[in-house]
Amino acid sequence: MTKPIVVDLDGTLIHSDILVESGFAFVRSFPHRFYKPLLWLSRGGKPALKSRLAQYVSIDVTTLPYNTQIIAWLEEMRAAGRSIVLATASHESFAHRISEYLGIFDRVFATDEQVNLSSHRKRERLVAEYGEKGFDYVGNSHDDIAVWQSADRAYVVNPHAGVVRAAAKGENIEQVFESRPPSHKVWAKALRLHQWLKNLLIFVPLLAGHKLDSPALVGLAVLAFFAFGLCASSVYLLNDLLDLEDDRHHPVKRKRPLAAGTMPLLWGVALCPVLLAAAFGIALAFLPWRFNAVLLGYYALTLAYSLVLKRRVMVDVVTLAALYTTRIIAGAAAISVRPTFWLLAFSMFFFLSLALVKRYTELHATLSAGREKTRGRGYLASDLSVVSSLGTSSGYISVLVLALYIQDQHTAALYRHPQYIWIACPVMLYWISRTWVIAHRGKMNDDPIVFAARDRMSLLVVALCAFAFWLAA
Repeated sequence: MTKPIVVDLDGTLIHSDILVESGFAFVRSFPHRFYKPLLWLSRGGKPALKSRLAQYVSIDVTTLPYNTQIIAWLEEMRAAGRSIVLATASHESFAHRISEYLGIFDRVFATDEQVNLSSHRKRERLVAEYGEKGFDYVGNSHDDIAVWQSADRAYVVNPHAGVVRAAAKGENIEQVFESRPPSHKVWAKALRLHQWLKNLLIFVPLLAGHKLDSPALVGLAVLAFFAFGLCASSVYLLNDLLDLEDDRHHPVKRKRPLAAGTMPLLWGVALCPVLLAAAFGIALAFLPWRFNAVLLGYYALTLAYSLVLKRRVMVDVVTLAALYTTRIIAGAAAISVRPTFWLLAFSMFFFLSLALVKRYTELHATLSAGREKTRGRGYLASDLSVVSSLGTSSGYISVLVLALYIQDQHTAALYRHPQYIWIACPVMLYWISRTWVIAHRGKMNDDPIVFAARDRMSLLVVALCAFAFWLAA
């Protein structure tokens, strides 16, 4: 009789961790009860925590990031007559649903109300069922080392640091499976370093105030840029942790490292506070208290957006516009100047238009897919025309604000020839109109800022506007 192959779940069969996923799913669904998991853990340990989370949240097992290499290998072994068993520290309700979905397991062992089935407890259970050396085991972490010691053959999948060396002491490693992408690409994508382009808005008050000739102020703006970037990356990671299931249903967002499982969820959990601490460390050490206040406000607003506001119709886009504008306010606070009425008015209307482009793009994709409603948002496909109308109007109003700015008496004090700024007005009208046409045709990137950074015509528009302001100065 052939020995069964016993497979671990978290980090082995799936590129994820069910406990972390269910924890963030709970926080997203019940943000006002975020402290509950800590109470469950302190009162009943991990079995109680996992059982309570399983009662309150549901995970779509069809979209989990499965390790296709391992599943294909298990199917081959099953076809060869081997019995396949799932043994996991995740709660039994999730384990049985995954087993039913995949249809390759003959038995399932998992955590219940009394026992957290990990490490030595898993080994004891398997030895009681199959005997010492009566099974082969597939795992990935330090918790699996105890199980490998009682297994006949050890199979190691995408191992944690030091796991292979520790497991090798048992002299029963049969095979090591590796399917992880290069780490530097994963990190850059997870931290969304390309999104740091938005933080260039911090330099706008420096440019608008004609203070580029001050090395001290430029240095403060650079520090503010990095502080904001680190804070933003912390928020992006948190947002991705809260939106795992929604992202996996999205044609583009499902490729994000946390949703796709190319970055372990625990790395994301650990990096969030580290990046946030680094951001405020820079801010507190080198930048004015007003900048720290703005950075704190930005973080609080993004947290509220991730938990609640993004699912409120129109509140979400106004919040996004405010978050863009906050970067300009932060830049002004970093160099201790006051942002002008004109700058704030232009920014709010302009970025509201871009936020609406973002929502329009999502709605267009929803309509093209034949769905009624965007997942994780409050919009209906029928809202498409309203969003388009509001977005184009907002964009045109921003150009009107720019035109009125040219006639302001304070503008004459800053520029020798303010009339040259008029060149920027038709250029901006063209860019806004073109952006909306592209969105209407379904060819817009999920993020219009990222689209603009890669679009030659958009870069030309930026150059022409910069040239207009240079002539005016």
